[in-house]
Amino acid sequence: MSNRKQKLSRRALLSNSVHSVGVGIVGASLVASTTRNSLAQAPKDSVPSDYKIKHRKIRQSVMGWCFNPMPVSDLINHCVEIGIEAIEGIDPKFYPLALEKGMKIALVGSHGFLKGPTDTAHHRECVDKLTKSIDIASEVGAPSVITFTGMRVNEMSDATAEKNCLECWKQVIDHAEKKKVTLVLEHLNSRDSSHPMKGHPGYFGDDVERCFDLVKRMDSPFFKLLFDIYHVQIMNGDVIRRIEKYHPLIGHYHTAGNPGRGELDDTQEINYPPILQAILATGYQGFVAQEFIPTWSDPVLALRHGAMVMDVAASK
Repeated sequence: MSNRKQKLSRRALLSNSVHSVGVGIVGASLVASTTRNSLAQAPKDSVPSDYKIKHRKIRQSVMGWCFNPMPVSDLINHCVEIGIEAIEGIDPKFYPLALEKGMKIALVGSHGFLKGPTDTAHHRECVDKLTKSIDIASEVGAPSVITFTGMRVNEMSDATAEKNCLECWKQVIDHAEKKKVTLVLEHLNSRDSSHPMKGHPGYFGDDVERCFDLVKRMDSPFFKLLFDIYHVQIMNGDVIRRIEKYHPLIGHYHTAGNPGRGELDDTQEINYPPILQAILATGYQGFVAQEFIPTWSDPVLALRHGAMVMDVAASK
């Protein structure tokens, strides 16, 4: 082939390639636009100031600590007005008020994430607090009590830390089963060190696969995982496929935007509507809790926004 023909062929090939790429980009843009319009979570300026939950396919809860310094009584009133079904992460002294207002307690706290069962020195305290929390949950009709692995112990192997956790939880699981209260192990990220509640450097249960394995080894229908979507996204990702694969082992969900643990708005990388649809598709009937830290000047509007994003209809 002559040099001239080679140049013409290459020029033609390049022209065709550029045309194909251009068409591909346009097509991808159209798909992205369509997907965004149909699935992307709502931006800040789209939430009505009087929004109330309509579909109730997702049973919504709210984590109380996120809205400090708002008084808990005010938060309860706002939740009732918006139509949020349950609350968690509040002092038990407020449980009677929440119940009086018609709300449910979705989750009862226990020993916290710092002093966990990885260290046998904390076992007595963890067992006592878990037992007490199981009793409280049973009294107020809460389905779950939260537990944690605790922090890594210097020079302790992963196998020993896992063994210690299992030994501790096995001391209370019979009581949980008797009371029909589920212990839910929360997976936390250890990457974010910017804020004491945005990440937990040194936390042992920072790999969601390890946490699922611990749940399996407990081998109880009353011991499951608290699947915090924010933490899973940071540490492991592939959120929807993990929900589809492990949903029988999941007993509770938490939400928040990422990065920053802010609102579930269109500035965040986690697109919640399809994740929520995936949760619904598994047949899950428990609670999904708002656990974002409001950044907007109006935290009540932020709460309404979160409720609106999570108020998905069942997929067709």
